Amino acid sequence: MAQPERTHTADTKLGGISGRYWHRIDDGRLQCDVCPRFCKLKEGQRGLCFVRARANDEIVLTTYGRSSGFCVDPIEKKPLNHFLPGTPVLSFGTAGCNLACKFCQNWDISKSRELDKLQASASPQAIAARAVETASRSVAFTYNDPVIFLEYAVDVAEACHEYGIKTVAVTAGYITEAPRDEFFRHMDAANVDLKAFTERFYWKVCGGHLTPVLDTIKYLKHETNVWFELTNLLIPGENDSEAEIDEMTQWIMEHIGPDVPLHITAFHPDWKMMDKPCTPLQTLTRSRDIALQNGLRYVYTGNVHDFKGSSTYCHNCDNILIGRDWYELSTWNMAAENGKGSCSTCGTAVAGVFDGRPGDWGARRLPIPI
Repeated sequence: MAQPERTHTADTKLGGISGRYWHRIDDGRLQCDVCPRFCKLKEGQRGLCFVRARANDEIVLTTYGRSSGFCVDPIEKKPLNHFLPGTPVLSFGTAGCNLACKFCQNWDISKSRELDKLQASASPQAIAARAVETASRSVAFTYNDPVIFLEYAVDVAEACHEYGIKTVAVTAGYITEAPRDEFFRHMDAANVDLKAFTERFYWKVCGGHLTPVLDTIKYLKHETNVWFELTNLLIPGENDSEAEIDEMTQWIMEHIGPDVPLHITAFHPDWKMMDKPCTPLQTLTRSRDIALQNGLRYVYTGNVHDFKGSSTYCHNCDNILIGRDWYELSTWNMAAENGKGSCSTCGTAVAGVFDGRPGDWGARRLPIPI
């Protein structure tokens, strides 16, 4: 059966701490149960994510306490447009990933196999304290998918909550049921990358499956209080057809509802998809129009300069609520307190987590040591 215990043992030969959610199968291999890949490992082998490995007859997390670097970013960069707008978020990742997306735009981190490049000292307590020192309202697990370093992310989240710092997961949502419950129980907000709406794309381009991601999105909506937003990166000729956008946004309306923000973002050539062109702005705006016509209230264009597509509008009176120029906020036409927001013009509630006037962090990206 899966191993939910919170027991961290001494470093193994591979380094790291004892992992959770695995079991022994009949042929003696250990099966990792964190994600739907269910990697089956012999002694000394690593899973596809590279950071969960079998050592000393158990599954270990080899990247606990180690990071590829820390930055203070605008929260809108995650992207989260309805979660404490304008505030700084301390962001970090580790190495590895449990998907194999050919277009990965953080491939130098998510596909890294050089763990010696990771910082050696980044305890949960140190991260939480640094968030306080930098006046960050939240800490984001990002750059690579945090579900593969679940034990580390959970411990950091617990340390952050002791200081009143919120936590954000930037994830593809490729995780199984039991670890999903534990992981998101410690998150205040999330952005889930819905990479496409076809099984073909997930299997051929990402090496995974669509259904587990949809299950995670439904779980977040119906079984948690986590504020979450969705991102869909459009790749020309792969997942950008009007039919697919129409089907995807109809599914969102039916299963999640109109209030989940959707970020439709532009692709640029990277890693193993250098042959694809950048996404045209007209593709993004056309897709945004489809989503709005299907009933979604908050639809954004990303990775492009588009004031209209980046700004937030009241779905009732259509007045601008939050103006955005890249990550700089301009117009603020909202009443916000105690986590709730409403339109200052007509009083209509605005979905999200808001706390008074917005922050003024702007577009700064500040690398910091821990």
